[in-house]
Amino acid sequence: MPGGRRIFPEMTVRENLEMGAYVRGGAGARPDDLARAFHHFPRLEERAGQLGGTLSGGEQQMLAIARALMSGPRLLLLDEPSLGLAPTMVATVFRVIREIRRQGVTVLMVEQNAALALQMADRAYVMESGRIALGGPAKDLLHNADIRRAYLGG
Repeated sequence: MPGGRRIFPEMTVRENLEMGAYVRGGAGARPDDLARAFHHFPRLEERAGQLGGTLSGGEQQMLAIARALMSGPRLLLLDEPSLGLAPTMVATVFRVIREIRRQGVTVLMVEQNAALALQMADRAYVMESGRIALGGPAKDLLHNADIRRAYLGG
């Protein structure tokens, strides 16, 4: 999923989702794909005919994630999925990411919200000045005193 949302603003929500299935070839979006996207993000179903560019920032982020899922990925790359979102929208996005992981999709995520990322990750890496400073099981990093002081406010 591209950073900065990068939806198609002049296309409807449904058309944006259908574009996500384009990489599948001739079959395109199947009804069960759309149903799954709308299950993850009910707000998108309410806005299926609305232009993507008129959605709120959080709704655009939901649309970007749902569009990425339309391709049926085994690996989902997420770049700052919580960037610029209201706390309630962050909770929604992370709930869906957890659900996606439970369904067997591998998630590789770059995320500024270290606490949330560490709570959901299996493995984590801390980068400083473009270099990996520390890595290992996320639970170990979550309880690491240096990480807590530097990134988690405690």
